[in-house]
Amino acid sequence: MPRRAQPIKKEVSPDPKYHNITVSKMVNKIMHCGKKRTAERIVYDALDILEERSSKDPVTALEQAIKNATPLLEVKPRRVGGATYQVPVEVRPDRGLFLALSWLLKSARARKGKSMTERLADELSDALRGEGTTIKRREDTHRMAEANRAFAHYRW
Repeated sequence: MPRRAQPIKKEVSPDPKYHNITVSKMVNKIMHCGKKRTAERIVYDALDILEERSSKDPVTALEQAIKNATPLLEVKPRRVGGATYQVPVEVRPDRGLFLALSWLLKSARARKGKSMTERLADELSDALRGEGTTIKRREDTHRMAEANRAFAHYRW
C-alpha cells in the first residue's frame, strides 16, 4: 500500500441473478481457483435455503445477517516507547463488510458433515438470528476493544 496516495478501489459489478453488489462480493470471496460458476451456485442455493427458512427476501436476509456480523470496533497494535498497546479503532464500512464476509465463510467452512451450500445457509441463518460462531467472533472483538479502551488516546 502506498504511503501517500490512496489505493484505487476496484468497482465490483453486481451479480447476474439479484443485481446486488453484496451478493457479488460474497461470490468473489467464496470463489476458489477461479471457479466462479461453482461459487455462484453455492451462494444462490444457500440464499434459496435461507429464503425458505426465514420467509424473507433472500437479499434482505443476507444483508441483515451481514449487518449483524459486522464489527463496529477492532483493536490495532500501536508501538509506543518499547511497549505495544492494543488500541481500539472504529471500523470503516468497507473493512466491516470484508470482516463480516470473511468470518461468515470461515465459520461455514469450519462446520462439518454437510455440503458447503447447507453449511453457508446454516451460518447465515444463525447470523440472521444473532447467534453462532460469527456473532461470537464479533462480540469477542468488541469485548477486546472495550477492555483496551484506556489506550484509546494512542489512536493515530
